[in-house]
Amino acid sequence: MRINLLARLVIISILLASCKKTHVTPVQTGIDTTGNQGGNPPPVTSIYLNNAKSTHSYIANFYLTAYGSYRVNTTTNTTGAFEWYNASQLYADAAMVANGDQSYLPYVNNTFNWLQNLWDKNDPNGGYFAAANLDGSGAAGDKYVDDNSLTGVAFLAAYDVSSGTAQAKYLTAAEACANWLIKSGLWDANFGGGFWWSTQKTVKPTQSNGMALQLFLRLYQLTGNSVYHDWAVQVNTWLNGRMLDNGTGLYFWQIESNGNADTYKFTYDNAIMVEADLLWAKAMNDNTYVGKAEALAQSMIKTLYNANYNGFIFNTNDIRVNPCYCGWASQSFIRLYEADGNSTWLTYAKANIDLVNVVLENKANSGYYQYAGLNGAGRYTNMEGVDQAWMQRVQVLLSKYK
Repeated sequence: MRINLLARLVIISILLASCKKTHVTPVQTGIDTTGNQGGNPPPVTSIYLNNAKSTHSYIANFYLTAYGSYRVNTTTNTTGAFEWYNASQLYADAAMVANGDQSYLPYVNNTFNWLQNLWDKNDPNGGYFAAANLDGSGAAGDKYVDDNSLTGVAFLAAYDVSSGTAQAKYLTAAEACANWLIKSGLWDANFGGGFWWSTQKTVKPTQSNGMALQLFLRLYQLTGNSVYHDWAVQVNTWLNGRMLDNGTGLYFWQIESNGNADTYKFTYDNAIMVEADLLWAKAMNDNTYVGKAEALAQSMIKTLYNANYNGFIFNTNDIRVNPCYCGWASQSFIRLYEADGNSTWLTYAKANIDLVNVVLENKANSGYYQYAGLNGAGRYTNMEGVDQAWMQRVQVLLSKYK
């Protein structure tokens, strides 16, 4: 997920209310328009499902191309397409199918077909390149562990809503992503292990390793292949031994090639790890990892949740809001609710989405701007494709319950 590094290198200080370091149940401030007040089952027509459908319509009208790809954005990069942006859209559309709407399945399949243009056919181990032209030409250059891992996870979401030969195709493709990770040479003994972010070998981040862990766990659960089990154990051991800050209970950002540790705590890094813990509990039949996920979520609330605005911040050094990176917390909290039945997680997931809808949604077209302060100050004018995909996805996930 390469765009995050550029964003993180620019330190923008926004003088807003500070994040409280206590566990505070979010107070609803009139943002909830469902009238459901956290009830279960959800209303007959969920506002969040309507939002997801409206955002998809915006995506289809302004980002989707005749080639089946999705452009980066509608302003500064209209002729290029990123792997992880397209994989995120596939992930979002798979969630719509899982919610019962088969009309989204062609979008899933078409995106999958386009992504094959990015597969490195000159490398015996393959791997997806990070970017290409809209028609799929020009794919070359670096490959990223997090991009390939997320793509594999998205393929398994498509596997879950497919059948027959299509289902087999998605499993094979996800295994190919894992095979590239294993044989890429990007795991080495530097800093005791861990995957490098990309083929440039500049940093070893939590999110790259966390996404790889998710992919290995899901594949082990589906196939029983001990190779995936062993890689999951290896990655999990490294993450908890090298990247977990015991003082905060959170995973920090990354280790640079010179050995320096960048210790900012990112919402989406830790959201990825909450989901990894939940997948570990299922795949390894170890329910103690549900408790581990719960503890990590509480640590996220303590440090990364702003109780004044009822939402998760980008990171501990940058308290802006972003639909993808902050919205990821809602996905992980929904998954946590599905694991332990504690509706408090849904309350946080909903409040976080509500904040994004207030400060970043373009009400005229149901799209989302990239960044803003918690109070909407300094809002960016660009609208990244990946942010649309993630707001579609997290809202359809929430619509099952709210």
